[in-house]
Amino acid sequence: MKILKLVLVIVGIVLIVLGLYQAFVPQQVVDIGPLEVSAKEGISNQTLGMIGLGVVALIAGAFLKNRK
Repeated sequence: MKILKLVLVIVGIVLIVLGLYQAFVPQQVVDIGPLEVSAKEGISNQTLGMIGLGVVALIAGAFLKNRK
C-alpha cells in the first residue's frame, strides 16, 4: 500500500503541474506565408480535467490507509 500511496501522490503532483503549465505558459504561433496557425491559450476543459484528476489522486494518496 505504501507504493500505491506514493504513486498516487506523485501522479497527482505531476498532473497538477502539467495542467498549470498548459494554462499559464503561452503557446507558440506558427506563421507559414499567408497561413497562420495558433494554439488555444488559457484554461480549457482538458486543462481543468487534468488539474482535477491531479487533485483527486493527491487526496486519494493522502488518505489511503496502510494495511497490516
